Amino acid sequence: MKEPRCLLTVHAHPDDESSKGPATVARYHDEGVHTVLVCCTGGEEGEILNPAVVLGQGETLGERRAGELANAAAIIGYDEVRYLDYRDSGMPDSEANARSDAFWNAPFDQAVGRLVGIIRESRPQVIVAYPDEQTEYPHPDHIRAHEIALAAYEASGDPEKFPEMGEPYAVAKLYYTVWPALRMQKLHETYLDLGLESPYDEQFLERLSRRREEHFTTTIAVDGYGHIRDAALKAHETQIDPTSPWWFGLPDEVRHQVHLFDHYNLARSRVGPLELEETDLFSGVDAT
Repeated sequence: MKEPRCLLTVHAHPDDESSKGPATVARYHDEGVHTVLVCCTGGEEGEILNPAVVLGQGETLGERRAGELANAAAIIGYDEVRYLDYRDSGMPDSEANARSDAFWNAPFDQAVGRLVGIIRESRPQVIVAYPDEQTEYPHPDHIRAHEIALAAYEASGDPEKFPEMGEPYAVAKLYYTVWPALRMQKLHETYLDLGLESPYDEQFLERLSRRREEHFTTTIAVDGYGHIRDAALKAHETQIDPTSPWWFGLPDEVRHQVHLFDHYNLARSRVGPLELEETDLFSGVDAT
């Protein structure tokens, strides 16, 4: 029997799923694909970046962010949200980074095994994770999320690996997200074309200029899903200021027409060669 189509994404913290490929997930969900979000940590070490938000009496940031993630996942169209149940590791040399319950300090095989268990239960043909290149934002949790996703992709189909975590299941394809330098450059140019001040400073633009030739194998058309990305981001009320020009400075009708694509790199494949120009994450996959 053919397997129902399933897409599983691996993210480090609540809100990462709303800034990295939410339109892609929304599109596939609308097409009948079963969508699964794996969040590695609770985001307890984040800061409140929206001045309009105040935590309730006795409420922790982790508790608030769990609710925000549930709301954002529903907006995007995730059918399942699964936590690996680790604590946010914070940045290197921080107090949080030394905690024994931090994701960064978890036994590696334990973390991989937890993800393998979810993969074997969900049976996705496609996993989307972070790339090995993390120089833009070298957060320990982003680095570890990449490492365990790659290891779990390799291990999930091996009957000798993690036998206690369910029946072996080999995932067809593993993709890495591509940070959207091309889209950000076009947003900057649109600000200037409209006679508006761009929120992107010289340092940011210099970094963009070094990444204009970024590589990707796969381009997903997401026309009509800009409002989903916006709503999912705004659901993370502690992390996203809805008045921020960085995210929302252009009029909606303009912003939603700037670069109507998400990009990915095909990192591993059991159904064909890696060097492809794809327009579908499920290309080559034999599924319903």
